[in-house]
Amino acid sequence: MTAYVPPVADMSFLLGDVFDFDEKMSVLPGFGDINTGLATSILDEAGKFCARILEPLNRPGDEQGCRLADGVVSTPQGFPAAYRAFVTAGWAGLSGAPEFGGQGLPHVLQLLLDEMLSSANLSFGLFAGLTRGAAETIFHHAGDALKQQYLPKMIQGEWTGAMALTEAGAGTDLGQLTTRAEPCGDGTYALHGTKIFISSGDHDFGGNIVHLVLARLPGAAAGVRGISLFLAPKFLADEAGETGLRNRMSVGALEHKMGIHAQPTCVMNYDGATAWLIGEPGAGLNAMFTMMNAERLFVGMQGLGIGEAASQKAVAYARERRQGRGADGSLGPVPIIGHADVRGMLLTGRALTEAGRALGIWTALQMDIAARHPDPATRREAGGYVALLTPVVKAACTDFGFETAVKSQQVFGGHGYIREWGMEQYVRDARITQIYEGTNGVQAMDLVGRKLPMENGDPARRFFALMRDDLAPQAAEELEPARRAVASALTRLEDLTGFVLSRAGDPRETGAAATEYLHCFALVTYGWLWVRMAGKAARNSSPALARHKLAMARYFTSRLLPRTVALESAIRAGAADIMAADDALL
Repeated sequence: MTAYVPPVADMSFLLGDVFDFDEKMSVLPGFGDINTGLATSILDEAGKFCARILEPLNRPGDEQGCRLADGVVSTPQGFPAAYRAFVTAGWAGLSGAPEFGGQGLPHVLQLLLDEMLSSANLSFGLFAGLTRGAAETIFHHAGDALKQQYLPKMIQGEWTGAMALTEAGAGTDLGQLTTRAEPCGDGTYALHGTKIFISSGDHDFGGNIVHLVLARLPGAAAGVRGISLFLAPKFLADEAGETGLRNRMSVGALEHKMGIHAQPTCVMNYDGATAWLIGEPGAGLNAMFTMMNAERLFVGMQGLGIGEAASQKAVAYARERRQGRGADGSLGPVPIIGHADVRGMLLTGRALTEAGRALGIWTALQMDIAARHPDPATRREAGGYVALLTPVVKAACTDFGFETAVKSQQVFGGHGYIREWGMEQYVRDARITQIYEGTNGVQAMDLVGRKLPMENGDPARRFFALMRDDLAPQAAEELEPARRAVASALTRLEDLTGFVLSRAGDPRETGAAATEYLHCFALVTYGWLWVRMAGKAARNSSPALARHKLAMARYFTSRLLPRTVALESAIRAGAADIMAADDALL
């Protein structure tokens, strides 16, 4: 089985050629010295770590899984040492706040590291990703004392983090959660309740594990308005601020899952665990969404990373595997990469993965602009783009990542179905990315119900206008058919957006249209990015790169962009046929 090759060259091309990284960094305070050359060097070193240290642990970790014995969680062999190496190399604090020991590098580099971590070892990458999300929540919402006590060790990776939201009766509908927080009279609270599906809830890496827990105070309002956020560490700090007594929390069980076997997904019992309030009472969900929004972009990159790794393996296999006659009738056996069906699956994977990476980079750059640009109006505009695109990145990159994993497995035929080749693990691991951090159906409802109409629809209109301006006639004549196809699809998307918003008052219509609309939105956006990438590559010094991007742009616009026609037809059909079927018929 071929080894994973980090796609640093494509990342560098996207940063430097496609998205003017140097120019964007030059106007952001604190980032003036960061350029494409430095970014590429950082990503190259990160890629080496992922390929050399983490990928070799991926399949053994899946086979060994995590274990719970006598209340102690053990991760697969090699994981604790790999995590220590990850922290020692400085990768844990790549984008962390410098005042707490982080390197303070741009979000876009963090997101690309997340992609490579996910390609190499999805289970491992979750430890770092969840810790970063918890640290960002503490940074934005906790008081100074909690920040000083917890952030330095979390940002540097010495301590890890977990988010504890879900309960057996409260999944997407967090308003139903029942975990209680009882005031202790000394500024602390005692947590009572059980949470399920808690990734990284416990492990054997050493150090502390900081749980962010949603719970209700006595007399709190019903529903989400009565939810508060609490910080509960595995170990209470001693006088020196180090890990001391074990807090009153325990792992009740490890979930038996379809995939990510090397990630300890815990049932957590809080039996009077000492905790501290983060933010204001009743504002827990607002604080937690700081973490969840960051995690949704992270999960989008997980789906992308799985798609990249699976696609690489499939291409390598298709070059070597020989079956059947050639397409020209020549005697076989010939490499299966020459068969149209196999070739189409490989091209689909590449087209979806490379466009998804471009979308992730563009969105992450907007995050950096929203956080640092000196002009308030520019910050607001960039923040609007991030809010609009977060559900798209999460849902589209994971849906298309899963599609790519399945198609890549299919290239292997029967060999893809057995464990020996590793392809079935990609399919199993990718599946969770469509489910956690808000299912993709929830992301679609968020896009249609909240993000399209926010600010009277201005972010969506600005984004459509930005794509329209970028789709001006190209100097490269060979790209013109692709450009026209995307421009036409964008016109249809704008009309379709008006149609969807006109029915926003009926939740049945919104629900019936949401998933198809998100996919339509994503495919048109991918089309815009393919035209942009191919146009920039035509001016690049590498003829091979120019040929690749042009061929992929043509393939995408001729074979994948037409999906939007069927999606539009389904959306315009409305909810009637969905809702008319009696429950008993299902």
